[in-house]
Amino acid sequence: MNQNHVRQILADHRLAPSKQLGQNFLVQPQIAAQIVEAAGLTPGDTVVELGVGLGALTAPLAARAGRVIGLELDAGIVKYHREAQDLAANVQLLHQDLLKADFSAMAREQGQKLKIIANLPYSVTNPLLFKLLEHHPALEWAVLMIQKEVAERLTAKPNSKEYGVLTVLLGSCATVERLLLVGPGNFYPRPKVDSVVIRIRFIPPAGSEADPQLLPLLRRVVDTAFGQRRKTLLNSLGCGKLPGLGRIEAARALEAAAISPKLRAENLTTADYLRLTGIIADLIRKANV
Repeated sequence: MNQNHVRQILADHRLAPSKQLGQNFLVQPQIAAQIVEAAGLTPGDTVVELGVGLGALTAPLAARAGRVIGLELDAGIVKYHREAQDLAANVQLLHQDLLKADFSAMAREQGQKLKIIANLPYSVTNPLLFKLLEHHPALEWAVLMIQKEVAERLTAKPNSKEYGVLTVLLGSCATVERLLLVGPGNFYPRPKVDSVVIRIRFIPPAGSEADPQLLPLLRRVVDTAFGQRRKTLLNSLGCGKLPGLGRIEAARALEAAAISPKLRAENLTTADYLRLTGIIADLIRKANV
């Protein structure tokens, strides 16, 4: 599928790239092939594709995997595929918003953890990443094409300006690796920025695995710290945004975690945040007894 082919399909079926949905169709077959190759699928695999589009990834996925479950929000595109009957027999096309999909229920139905692949509209990248975090026990891996800037945040190290909330939270349940740089010329319409293909394996690094019960509090602690990232941790965490945690309690928690109150949000590793969150949970629990 090249750019001329994509243009012709859109024209013939009175379709157009939706700015609202952030549609940029992949038009280079070799890029699609590289993404599928990097995913390492086998004939025994079931893979969930988020955003089928015109099927640039779907066709090579269907050739490698045993089954493809494709979610597509655009009703016009779903109608096109159903009328054209252009998808392989092992592809199940669902008219569904990927942000409303219940990945945990899908995993239970399949009896195994999900493998996810997607060329994501930039506008849904952050909401989807938080959704993947929410459902991470049901996921094996996700191979995602995302905006280069977001990929740099997800793979950032502490003490850098790119390091942030998603870096820390993903670090508690997954490892992220960069696979492929994809330039704007590989899409129609052409985006203004580069894209990067990443793989998220939902296996946390040693020493950074979070207690699932602490994840909601971990997110609140990390959000609070990075919400005022120019302030010291004592000032950001002790500002009253975390119930039961004032300045005095924040100081106690930081001391118990062996973390200097003068440090800032980007100075802490995921393991630091997990240790600190456990201590904060104990302080809140004791205050409520």
